[in-house]
Amino acid sequence: MQQTSQQYDAVIHTCRELFLKKAQDYGTAWRILRLPSLTDQIFIKAQRIRSLQQNAVRKVDEDERSEFIGIINYSLMALIQIKKGVVEQPDLSAKEAIELYDEEVAITKKLMEDKNHDYGEAWRDMRVSSLTDLILQKVLRVKQIEDNKGSTLVSEGVDANYQDMVNYAVFALIHLNGDTNFKSQIPNHKA
Repeated sequence: MQQTSQQYDAVIHTCRELFLKKAQDYGTAWRILRLPSLTDQIFIKAQRIRSLQQNAVRKVDEDERSEFIGIINYSLMALIQIKKGVVEQPDLSAKEAIELYDEEVAITKKLMEDKNHDYGEAWRDMRVSSLTDLILQKVLRVKQIEDNKGSTLVSEGVDANYQDMVNYAVFALIHLNGDTNFKSQIPNHKA
């Protein structure tokens, strides 16, 4: 578990750095996004990953890593939006946004540690393609819950699904990273 915790932190560090850089470039314009818009962004990224995994020919020279980072950051934005609500104009400084980001990461990492303990790190034997499919399944669940106006009969809420998407994407990046330095594996991401 110690290795998983360190690998998790390394992945999140890279995602956090990108989140901060984008906050400097764009401010917190994402604060105006409604949850379905964030869900759709995650869906697009997960679909692109699946397409990259299935297609032998790529017209853009990128791999899945930057898309998994996007899934993590959009999911964390969604978790912040759930707690803070959507606004008409950006209302957070970059400092406030990163503090909220860190709070959501801490909650989500704790969930991962608890589940990882109970499941015995079963994710380590999973394929990246399976983690991708699980993310897509979670996105489709969230879309259905959103279409049902948030109403569920027996299911967990959207926040748990976003947390799972973060954790599955972190696991995928750990797998893609292997034993190399994670930061050196991430392309200069501008999207």
